[in-house]
Amino acid sequence: MKLNGSQIIVKCLIEQGVDVIFGYPGGAVLNIYDELYKNQDKIRHILTSHEQGASHAADGYARSTGKVGVVLATSGPGATNLVTGIATAYMDSVPMVAITGNVGCAALGKDSFQEVDITGITMPITKHNYIVKDITKLADVFREAFQIARSGRPGPVLIDIPKDITDPKCMCEYEPKIIDKTVIAKPIAPVSEDVIKKVASMIQQAKRPFIYAGGGVIRSFASEELNKMATMMDIPTSTSLMGLGAFDQTNPLSTGLIGMHGTVASNRCVVECDLLLALGVRFSDRVLSNRKHFAENAAIVQVDIDRAEIDKNIPTTVSCVMDVKEFLTRVMKYLEPKKNPIWLALVDSWKNIFSENQLSSTLKPRFFMEEIQRVTNGDCYICTEVGQHQLWAAQYFKYTKPNRLMSSGGLGTMGYGMGASIGTQIGNPDAMVFNIAGDGSFRMNFNELLTISKYNLPVCVIVANNAVLGMVRQWQTAFYGKRYSNTILDTVLDYEALAKATGVDYYYADTRKAYKDAIDNVIKNRRPALINAIVDTDEKVLPFIAPGKPIDDMMLK
Repeated sequence: MKLNGSQIIVKCLIEQGVDVIFGYPGGAVLNIYDELYKNQDKIRHILTSHEQGASHAADGYARSTGKVGVVLATSGPGATNLVTGIATAYMDSVPMVAITGNVGCAALGKDSFQEVDITGITMPITKHNYIVKDITKLADVFREAFQIARSGRPGPVLIDIPKDITDPKCMCEYEPKIIDKTVIAKPIAPVSEDVIKKVASMIQQAKRPFIYAGGGVIRSFASEELNKMATMMDIPTSTSLMGLGAFDQTNPLSTGLIGMHGTVASNRCVVECDLLLALGVRFSDRVLSNRKHFAENAAIVQVDIDRAEIDKNIPTTVSCVMDVKEFLTRVMKYLEPKKNPIWLALVDSWKNIFSENQLSSTLKPRFFMEEIQRVTNGDCYICTEVGQHQLWAAQYFKYTKPNRLMSSGGLGTMGYGMGASIGTQIGNPDAMVFNIAGDGSFRMNFNELLTISKYNLPVCVIVANNAVLGMVRQWQTAFYGKRYSNTILDTVLDYEALAKATGVDYYYADTRKAYKDAIDNVIKNRRPALINAIVDTDEKVLPFIAPGKPIDDMMLK
């Protein structure tokens, strides 16, 4: 059958199982929007306040559901407004397809109105990108894009489409088709059984084994296998920020977050272990700190589907370029259950160090997260902006399932959380979603309160309001002689008036009781809500490792 370009695009989206898309219309994509209007019973469109919010919403949707997130924007500034969201998804290996319009083919390269070379701009921050100048290639490009986004190490793909390719008069033959999911991914040489047996032997013989698990465990849907192996072999397990939820933190083997703001137990384990199993991690500088002193007494086994990550930041003893789920499934066949009582007793003693941090009768960030845990029994979704509040959300909530924390790890994008919370709630309509924000990050994206209100999404935004850019101030306190250059925020913003203007419930909390009452009401009412929670200006994120210091050299005050 013959279809025009816009019809082909919508047909391909439906082929790929897309039932929701986030975006913002404009001239170059009007033909696509017209076709979406005709198919609104099949694909729901969520209109955000800004294209960047739409890109973060697609990201949050993808992280929380495991599906490919889709975002649509017009040419020029519409396309460039997606760049930060695309880069955020790229750094954190999030499957996303970004669709942008462009000027007609004849106008390309002539500095036409709202023309920009978005494929050139996004080349370093996408797994692949396309500009489609031939309608006969449009369907295959869309099918390839989705497979690339979700295969191997996931990531964003961009498709740029000149307007005349979507014109109702521009038609070609279209055949429905589902691509074999293995076609696009580059073949990976299978890891030999001898290597798997060798790693199994190392695990079996280790006296002080330790697991460092990352986002790759979640992306490969390997959380169940990780929990099973760690429990069977009695191995203490930590996670990176991106890996939170990959291992059940209520399990006594959990040591929590690792790295610059990791727990004492996790960071001490790295120093004292004799075997480090690094699963789906890239050894970020925020974890390594001083590379020379990272796991210097341990054999290191790294498992990652991306060959480029092997030995990139830290030398390994054995490496396996493979899917983490496949690795865990194969290695467990050669393991016999084992107990490590002496090692675990030592690890438990480290857990007691600094365990009472932020326990207080006053309102503390720890109480923010513990109250959410209480009222939801831990069954909710947490999104964050970037800053101190992000780390408090990571430290003080016990994540028991994967895909429950949406946070910008690699790029560290302030303004991410509000959009992500929209996508998360759309993808999980029966769930309760919390966006943990700082007052600095909140200023970057509070326009999306309008989106939350428009769709009546039960998203609760909790602003840890300390009237400063808290994380930057913490660094200025520690390393810049308390010279607080441009980190003190004004207090002009009337949060209550803003909430009223955007149709969002408002709560003010400066005590534990006020905060508890606010959270209880949020859960009971299931409406868009904003909690203005007052935090002391000099509240810190601890532990803290100064850059370049060994991972066990932690500031505790």
